[in-house]
Amino acid sequence: MDIKVFKFGGASVNSAAGVRNVASIIRRFPDDNIAMVVSAMGKTTNALEELLKFFMASDAVAMARVYKKIRDYHMMIMDELFGPNKPIGCMIAVDGLQKLNDYLQARLLNTNLRKEYDFEYDQIVSNGEIFSSAIVYSYLLSLGIMSELLDARELIKTDSTYRDAAVDWELTERNLRKEFDFLFSSTFTRRIVVVIQGFIGGDADGNATTLGREGSDYTAAIVAHSMKTREVTIWKDVPGVMNADPKWFPDARKLKRLSYLEAIELAYYGGSVIHPKTIKPLENANIVLRVKSFLKPHLEGTTIENLAEWKVPVPIYILKRNQVLISISPRDFSFILEENLSQIFSILARNRVKVNLMQNSAVSFTVCVDSDHLDSSGSLAMLQENYSIRYNEDVELLTIRHYTPAAIKRITKGRMVLMEQKTRNTVHLVMKAK
Repeated sequence: MDIKVFKFGGASVNSAAGVRNVASIIRRFPDDNIAMVVSAMGKTTNALEELLKFFMASDAVAMARVYKKIRDYHMMIMDELFGPNKPIGCMIAVDGLQKLNDYLQARLLNTNLRKEYDFEYDQIVSNGEIFSSAIVYSYLLSLGIMSELLDARELIKTDSTYRDAAVDWELTERNLRKEFDFLFSSTFTRRIVVVIQGFIGGDADGNATTLGREGSDYTAAIVAHSMKTREVTIWKDVPGVMNADPKWFPDARKLKRLSYLEAIELAYYGGSVIHPKTIKPLENANIVLRVKSFLKPHLEGTTIENLAEWKVPVPIYILKRNQVLISISPRDFSFILEENLSQIFSILARNRVKVNLMQNSAVSFTVCVDSDHLDSSGSLAMLQENYSIRYNEDVELLTIRHYTPAAIKRITKGRMVLMEQKTRNTVHLVMKAK
């Protein structure tokens, strides 16, 4: 039995018009069983992270303001889709909104509660997908499309590493196959669309977990791998995988095909189209990944597959903004040795600070990291206890795959290069505007 696995991100369902458009895409496949992975609507994940910030600070007034904004946004979409007489499926979203508020209030009132950020993150931020999937499911039903709504927290089982949970593949595959086989083998249904949340899972204690930021792509790969499908389609607001972000590279070109290996490299260096965890389970099962535009669904898109040979048509540019370049040196100017590096990496790893680039000399070790997590983790203060620290804030890390001299010259014009690393196929440039 083959099914189509579709993943729709937040941009595709950010409004009532977006939900209608997604339904129109589903209608293009009237004879296919579809597993539909849905992200939170629009910028809901960001809003829930803001809600979490005020919850952790016990700022009830600010928390109530942000919660109201989240509730009003989802109610507005439901009102536009259904009017005053909302179908019963929408009550899942309405009930979820109320449960979120009850959770926040109950835990704020418990003054003896020690709030763990990562745990609370997953219990609060995971709600975005619950709301969106219920609304999309309800709208499909209202159009007469036979649909079923599943709860990823009950099917995709993980450990309890909150915010970056590891999947229990054996149990998850068994759960998904049992559920999907039952739904898709029904003799009473010609075809069915199964809606499931992206990004989230559940641990053995029944708590919600999340699979890492932008983890809905990963969910689609988990479903496809478990069901042994031939292809996964991720619907984006771009026509496919581009050789650069069109927002800052107006002449960016679509890549028709990519190898699994190239896609993994791009994801590792920070390419935003495909989540880094997504490729491996697809490669292991030889499943083709297709990236298509939900704005222009008739276009071919980009396929990522097992290619023995792949000719590079153009250089590929990956930009990471809001970086910090940190140089770490022993206070007595002694050499940077293995024990120093072990201590430095221990501090960064313990605080979940991702190192995007590193370089060392005799007496200095330099890393380029994301600034947002660095600011909140206190890692700089920890490093300064034993080392001299110098750093440049607000720098950019640009990676060029399959670079040419002309490509490097073009991108460094008008910028000061603070650090450069080259291999045969890749150059990394840490830069700052002059």
